[in-house]
Amino acid sequence: MHWLVDGYNVIRRAPELADRERESLEAGRRALCRLLSTAARASGDRFTVVFDGSREGGAAGGGAGVHVVFSSARETADRVLARMATAGAVVVSSDREVRQAAARAHAIAITAGQFLSRVRGADRASGPDRVPDGTTDKDDGEASQPRTKKGNPRRLSKKDRLAARALGRLGR
Repeated sequence: MHWLVDGYNVIRRAPELADRERESLEAGRRALCRLLSTAARASGDRFTVVFDGSREGGAAGGGAGVHVVFSSARETADRVLARMATAGAVVVSSDREVRQAAARAHAIAITAGQFLSRVRGADRASGPDRVPDGTTDKDDGEASQPRTKKGNPRRLSKKDRLAARALGRLGR
């Protein structure tokens, strides 16, 4: 499976990675790449992490199973992720626009909090949208509107089942 990770979005959702980023951007990126490399070895999956860059952009190695991409000055990392998202890929970001672009591309969209929780092996007993700092992963301004659901009310939606299956790969 191919994972596309919104680099700075994930770093800023994890306290230990954010602490490293406060030292320097490079330290934060290296810490995230080490975490992803560990997940790649455990799952056998490929990870591409996208960071906002400057000048021409580029690519680099980030460790075993991890490829690093920097956006150019003309393009944000969010746009690069949206362009790279394809059916069968898993996009990790808490940015609503990135998740919507992933859904349009028929990719699986997972929030940074869900991903970090699974990579760390933490139990998500507090609910599916909780992140480690106790806040919710939903974007501000996102109104909760009740939707009527057809079918079995006890079964997860197809989108949620695909996300759960992808996250399950990390727990191997």
